[in-house]
Amino acid sequence: MKQSELADLVNVRRETIGRLEQGQYCPSLRLAMDLAKVFGVTVEELFSFDDED
Repeated sequence: MKQSELADLVNVRRETIGRLEQGQYCPSLRLAMDLAKVFGVTVEELFSFDDED
């Protein structure tokens, strides 16, 4: 799937998807849920949550 196609499905700009892929953007809960729904997985499966010190 192209970044632009995914962006259209979750109503964000293509650049937002690119930044997510590169780890340069932390999505809102709504965006994380929308992305998980597109891929048929849970938010926890899609994103890793590391404890920051």
